[in-house]
Amino acid sequence: MALAISGGPAMAQDRDAVAPPALAVKPPSFDTQHLQTFEVSPSSALVYGIDPATLAVDGQGVVRYVLVARSASGALNVLYEGIRCQTAELITYARWDNRSAWNIDEAAEWRPLSSSGSTRHAMRLARTAVCDGPTPNGDATNMLRTLKRGGMVER
Repeated sequence: MALAISGGPAMAQDRDAVAPPALAVKPPSFDTQHLQTFEVSPSSALVYGIDPATLAVDGQGVVRYVLVARSASGALNVLYEGIRCQTAELITYARWDNRSAWNIDEAAEWRPLSSSGSTRHAMRLARTAVCDGPTPNGDATNMLRTLKRGGMVER
């Protein structure tokens, strides 16, 4: 499966016109006890998972979820993110402060997905379950089913 990679000034203007500002997106509550895990890299020191209850596709085709990355020592990084399959981009709306509150990133911007660097986890999630090419892979139930069975069959 290939993600759509398109761009240009006109596409950027259209994309930004429909993308909600970070403040318009309220992060949901989440549960770290029932995560649906997925492998980002066999050599990763972190275990990645999403809270299934937070996985949703909005009216603009953005797939939103709470991501939890847990270290071997139990330290957590929790992010509220969105993937736009059409443009193969990621946005981080908020970060959990590990106490009791979300820190909303008011200046959040869409970043291209990549197989390396800070968007690697989202690229893996997009390729294995969330995106079917340039469109979301159905609804949240279908995405979770796909993720549980280990990802989409390569075409």
